[in-house]
Amino acid sequence: MADITWEDPYCAEGASCYRLGVDQDGNSYIAVAGREDTPLVDTREALSALIRDIKAGKADHLLDE
Repeated sequence: MADITWEDPYCAEGASCYRLGVDQDGNSYIAVAGREDTPLVDTREALSALIRDIKAGKADHLLDE
């Protein structure tokens, strides 16, 4: 597996925490905190939809501190 640099976890109240990471080649990763050895994998279309939703503000609650 690539050497991934993980950011601090994003956690919602009473929900799972997720971590975003990047490797030395610029590839991005997302994983459930504590399970970084098995990052989530999905299709390009699904990841594009996720990015569009984030840009549309549908995931802003994950960024509240």
